[in-house]
Amino acid sequence: MKKRLSLLYLLAILFSCSNKKADKKESPYVWKTISVRATAYNSLAYQTSNQPQIAAWGDSLKPGMKCIAVSKDLLQLGLDRNTEVKLEGFSGIFLVKDRMHSKWRNRIDIYMGVDVKKALEYGVKNIDLQYKILKDSLNTP
Repeated sequence: MKKRLSLLYLLAILFSCSNKKADKKESPYVWKTISVRATAYNSLAYQTSNQPQIAAWGDSLKPGMKCIAVSKDLLQLGLDRNTEVKLEGFSGIFLVKDRMHSKWRNRIDIYMGVDVKKALEYGVKNIDLQYKILKDSLNTP
């Protein structure tokens, strides 16, 4: 009986060690930081289009979602659809779900549902944005 318990104990130790190695697998992603000019927007027809709840890639926007629109020049840096981002001054992860008009450069628009007052109070700020990008894409010219 003691031999069986010892064997079970030894197997448990071996399996727990092998799982720790699997947990330490290196992520294929890195977080890059850039400085951008940030504004806020709402899903209201007079601010966007006659279908304000539909983003540029066809995603549906709903109040409470953490998402942003990006200027087209930022797409070339890897901030394309569904890229995870962290915004200075905000908690949590936001997703890129929309594109801005081509006249804007180095700019993001933070989605604030239908709360126009909140968007106006946010105003215009220069902030740091961190975005998640595949390490392999950093080597691409």
